[in-house]
Order: sequence, then structure tokens, then C-alpha cells
Amino acid sequence: MKLGIARERLEGERRVAATPETVKQLAGLGLDVVIESGAGTAAGHSDEDYRQAGALIVPALDLARLDVYAHVRPLEPATAAVLRRGAVTVGLASPSSELPTVRALAEAGVTSFALELVPRISRAQSMDALTSQALVAGYRCVLEAAMRLPRFFPLYMTAAGTIPPARVLVLGAGVAGLQAIGTAKRLGARVSANDIRPASADEVASMGGTFIKLDVETAESSGGYARELSADRGALQRELLAPHVAQADVLITTAAVPGRRAPLLVSREMVQHMRPGSVIVDLAAESGGNVEGSVPGLDLQIPTADGQGTVTLVGMKDVASAMPADASRLYAKNVANLLALMTCDGAVVPDFGDEVVAGACLTHDGEVRHGPTADALAALSAETAESVSSANEGVS
Repeated sequence: MKLGIARERLEGERRVAATPETVKQLAGLGLDVVIESGAGTAAGHSDEDYRQAGALIVPALDLARLDVYAHVRPLEPATAAVLRRGAVTVGLASPSSELPTVRALAEAGVTSFALELVPRISRAQSMDALTSQALVAGYRCVLEAAMRLPRFFPLYMTAAGTIPPARVLVLGAGVAGLQAIGTAKRLGARVSANDIRPASADEVASMGGTFIKLDVETAESSGGYARELSADRGALQRELLAPHVAQADVLITTAAVPGRRAPLLVSREMVQHMRPGSVIVDLAAESGGNVEGSVPGLDLQIPTADGQGTVTLVGMKDVASAMPADASRLYAKNVANLLALMTCDGAVVPDFGDEVVAGACLTHDGEVRHGPTADALAALSAETAESVSSANEGVS
């Protein structure tokens, strides 16, 4: 079977879905790996590296002749339509926001696997791309904050005086948040954190941070992800967080609810009551933002309430891609491990009796297998039909 790896086209995306190491693993399974020239250049892997690992290098992939297609970013509907019926795709799919592509995959008869849907169970940890990429993002966002903060992170005691450590506050203690806590702590900052899930207190402490307990209902869904708070509880959360935000030199927000807009944790008023020179890094900017007004890929200067200066609000974008070598190393291994689970005698044959395979499947045999995505598509189709009907009635 032919497994294709393309060069990612989206601007800013520097990761690749296979490394020379995983090419050897995949070739060892009996798959013929075909890689588009230049696919791994940004991640530090030359065509020759892939060739020596056993891959065939081609100027461009013939998608219609591939049996398996591994990718990083969600596919475009036009790409999905070109794939042959029965082909298998593995990669990030962002099903909740890429419904046209999901429809195209189903209509093309493609069996697609979304790495976001991999069950959060022990046996599937080596295939969990959300976790591996969140680790990269959590580390990177602290470095971004440190480069912008006009002071040191660690405590320094010098003959000229003592410089106190920076105060870092992390909101959201998932994988990215915990990595941010650990990284800030290693840089010498005084770190505190908050999360609405009850299990987070011990995890924060294990990373060297101080957990801030608020009188807000706990919210945790199956799989360990946070569940969105109601509007009034969200407002209470912001009210209770306000004094802690005001005292921070660096605020890092990482809270996300899978398949939904990121929760608003910090209002503009809260930002304006921070000290001049403070830095906020919103890791959730691409999914709506935890901080009011954050824009993906932009640094904004927010005037402080006292008029004495500004707070830098950083909206993160393509975070994992900023460290493509290690991000690709981890991601490619996630892809290879999922494919290994489904490969037997050189053929990728998904066993839908396996809970990992079934859970990660997005489309198969013309159907959308993921329930919430199928419901969202049905709602979109009904909305479209209603709009067309209303337009026709207006014309008549």
C-alpha cells in the first residue's frame, strides 16, 4: 500500500507528518512511503534523509493513487474530493470547524481518522497528538512571554541590590498549562495557577506551582477535559480571578473546551488593571481567545487604567509550528503509532472493534462516524435548506 506524505501548504505550518525515524517504522510494517520533495525541510529533514530511511521522493503526490494519506493540518474539501474511494487519511481534522471537509470526505468514501478524536486512555497515549502538541505549545508560550517582559524571570541577589522573581499566573492546567508552569518555574519565576477541574491542584503542585482555589463549581467532562461553565459562573470566575491577574507580571492562558469556542477568562478591564510592562500570552487566541480582544498572530498594546503605560497582549498562532523539529518528531510518532495499530501484513485494515480505532474514526464508507460531527453537519444542512427555501419564497 502507498502511504503519501505531502508538504504542508498552509502559511506558517512548518511541521511534517513523518520523520526519517517514522519512515523506517512505517516501511518496516510493509508500507511503501512516498514523500513530496521538501516536505520535511522546515523541520530539519532533507529529501536525502528520507531517501536513506526508505522513502520514495517525488516532485508532487498523485493523491488519486494513494492508499493512505498522512497530514498535519485539516484537509481542504478539494483535496478530499480527489482521494480515491476507500483511501485512509490520518491527521488533525478539526471536525467541529471544518464541516465542509468532513462532508467531502464522506461523499468521497474516504476512511478518515482525526487525531483529535483519539480516546484519552492509557493504551492510546502514544497516539495522542493533542497532548504532544500541547506540550510544545506550553513550553513555547513561556519563552514568548520571557522575551517580551522588560525584566528578569528569576531572583537575582547582586551587590547593586536584589531583583525579585517575576510573578507568573497560568490559567488552565491541562497539558499545555502544566508545561507552562514547569517551564516558568525552571526559568526561576514565582508561579501560581488556576483550573476549574478538581484534579488540577495536585498536578499544579507537582510542577512547582501554587494552586489558586476559587469558589467556582468544578467542571470536568469524560476524558479529563474541562466542561464550559455557565454564563453566571463564568462571570463569578472572572471576578474572583481579577485580583490575582492584577498582581501578575506575566499571565498565560491555556483554557480550552474541545469543539467549542475558548472560554473568556480575562476581560479588558482586568487587563487594564495589570501593572505597566506586564505581558499576557493567550494560547487560545486561535479558538476565540481566553482574553478579551486577543488576535491570533498579533501583539497588542493595551493602555493601563492609570495611564502610566501599557500591557502587551500576545495572541498566539501556529504555536507548535514555531518549534517544528520536536513538534514534528512527536506528531509523526503519533501518526505512525496509530497506523501501526491498523496495519497487518503490509495493509492498513482498520479494525472497528478496537475502541481506539473506532473512537478516532471520523468518516467511513460514506458516513460520518463521529456522532457530534454528524449532528453538526445535519444541523448545517437543515439551516442551509431553510435559507434556500426562504430565498426562493422571496423571489416568488
